[in-house]
Amino acid sequence: MALTILGIESSCDDTAAAVVRGHDVLSSIVYGQTALHADFGGVVPEVAARAHAEKLDHCIEEALAVARLRLNDVDAIAVTAGPGLIGGVLSGVMCAKGLAAATGLPLIGVNHLAGHALTPRLTDQVAYPYLMLLVSGGHCQFLIVAGPDDYQRLGGTIDDAPGEAFDKTARILGLPQPGGPAVETAGTGGDPKAFDLPRPLLNQPGCDMSFSGLKTAMLRARDAVVAANGGLTRQDQADLSASFQAAVADVLVEKTRRALAIYLALHPAKPCFAIAGGVAANRVIRERLMQLCAASDTDFVAPPLALCTDNAAMIAYAGAELLAAGQRDDLTLSARPRWPLDKSAAPMLGSGKKGAKA
Repeated sequence: MALTILGIESSCDDTAAAVVRGHDVLSSIVYGQTALHADFGGVVPEVAARAHAEKLDHCIEEALAVARLRLNDVDAIAVTAGPGLIGGVLSGVMCAKGLAAATGLPLIGVNHLAGHALTPRLTDQVAYPYLMLLVSGGHCQFLIVAGPDDYQRLGGTIDDAPGEAFDKTARILGLPQPGGPAVETAGTGGDPKAFDLPRPLLNQPGCDMSFSGLKTAMLRARDAVVAANGGLTRQDQADLSASFQAAVADVLVEKTRRALAIYLALHPAKPCFAIAGGVAANRVIRERLMQLCAASDTDFVAPPLALCTDNAAMIAYAGAELLAAGQRDDLTLSARPRWPLDKSAAPMLGSGKKGAKA
C-alpha cells in the first residue's frame, strides 16, 4: 500500500501543508501572504517568518481535515529544510520536528528545489532521467533528474531569476503584484518588437543565464518613454511588457535548446522535458517551449499551476521517494538557507535566494 505523507512548506511567503498518498493528492492547503508584503515591494523575511509561525498549525489541521485523516493516520512527515528565507524554513522545520517527536513518525527533510524537480513524477509519473527547467521568482536552472537525490545541473541564472525580473518589471511599469501575471496580461495587447531589449548571454556558450541587465534595460526604456511623452500610456505599458516577455522567452528557449542537446545525447528511452515554478504558467513561454520539444520529439510536461508554484504536495511526494530510498532524518535536522541539488557543481550566485526585502 502506498505511503501517506504529510508535507509542510514554508520557504518563502506561502505557508502550506498537504497530504499525499502515492500519486494522489488528498489535500493541498496554501495560505498566501501577498497582502502582508504589498506595501514593501517584496517579501520581508521577518514578516514572513512570523506569519508562518502563526499559520502553520492551522494549515496542517486543515490539510488533515480535508484529507479526512488524523495525524496518526499518516506514515511520515516531510518538511522543507531549505533553501529559502531562513526564518520561514526554521518555522517549518521546528513545527515538523515537534510533530515527529510527539508522534514518533519518521521525519524527512526535503530540499525545496527537489520538491519542484520531482513534481512531474507526482503528476505524470515521468520516468528517470528527464530534463527539468525550474523557473520561478527565486530560482532558474536546468537539471537532469536521474533519481530522488541524483541531479546534474547543466546551467542556471548567474544573478536574478526570471520571476524576480517579472516582478521588478511590473513595479517599473506601475503594474500590480505578483508581477508575472500582470506583465503577461498587459503584454497581450502589446507589440513584442516595439523595444529592442537585450538577450543576455545568448552570445556565450553553455546554458547559464542572466536577467539583471534586462531589468536595467527595462528601466531605461521606460525612462526614455516618460521623458519623451511625459508619462506612460496603457499602450506603452503593453508594448514594454510584450517586449520584455519576448526577451525572456528568447533566452529561455535558446538555453533550453542547448540543454536538450546535452540531455538527448544520453539517449533516454523516453525523452521528457518538464517545467515547474511560477514562470512556467506564462502562456507565451510555455507555448514556445512546447514547440521546441515537439521539434525534437521530446515529451513536454507542465504540472498544473497549483503544483508549479510553492506548495506542500510536492514536498510530501519528494519525502515519500526519499523515504523509499532509505532517507530518514532525526531531531538534529537543521534549516538551511542554501542547499544546491547538484553537490558536484560550482555554487551559483543567488542560488538560494527566494525573496527580497524591499
